[in-house]
Amino acid sequence: MSVTVKCIVVDDEPLAAKLISTYVERTPFLELAGVAHDAEEAMRLLDENTDTALLFLDIRMPRLSGMQLARLLPAGLKVVFTTAYADYAVDGFRVGAVDYLLKPVSYEEFLAAASRVRDSVVLEQRATATLSSEGRGARTSFLTVKSEYRLLRLPLDDILYIEGLKDYVKICLAGESKPVLTLMSMKTLEETLPAPLFMRVHRSYIVNTDKVRLIERNSIILGDKCIPVGESYRRSFFAVLEG
Repeated sequence: MSVTVKCIVVDDEPLAAKLISTYVERTPFLELAGVAHDAEEAMRLLDENTDTALLFLDIRMPRLSGMQLARLLPAGLKVVFTTAYADYAVDGFRVGAVDYLLKPVSYEEFLAAASRVRDSVVLEQRATATLSSEGRGARTSFLTVKSEYRLLRLPLDDILYIEGLKDYVKICLAGESKPVLTLMSMKTLEETLPAPLFMRVHRSYIVNTDKVRLIERNSIILGDKCIPVGESYRRSFFAVLEG
């Protein structure tokens, strides 16, 4: 699968920004959306280029540092730090950076980091294509999601319920104390997961109907979790259980 990764170079040093921009233009699978010399300019460029997938980001910049900017970026936007200071490496990876390049950056180092980003984007696109092709009602064995920069294949039979949060969903699995968090909408999951095995019972919940054993006062009890059944979902949910 061929892919083009749109990127922005952010560096307050003109010569450093020019070098990385030259590397971008030299790399066939990269597309340069723009060059910013501070964090505020970078945010404006991101607003104008919403399909940007990657930032080559300096750390020490005036007013707002690259590290501070990285913490403000939308989920899923990838970062490769380019800096003259090795002592920020640990903090860089804590904010989820794909790579950390020390200046002066050689083209070989740049290309290796960019290739890792490209490979990650390809994997994500394949996972999205798989979800789209499965469609509503398809009986598949796994749900593939991205979580914490990893691709996970979750057996459908292990999923107890899914809870919608503000920007993420929380997938709770049988036998696992820690849920899986992923950037995906409840609507996408509702349309993707096979029905009636999975049913939306509330605006914030989708349940695996095979796991439902106890219902009390219009609430589903799954272990120590009490899941409300919304009024608009009750008729179809109980029809499936009784059928």
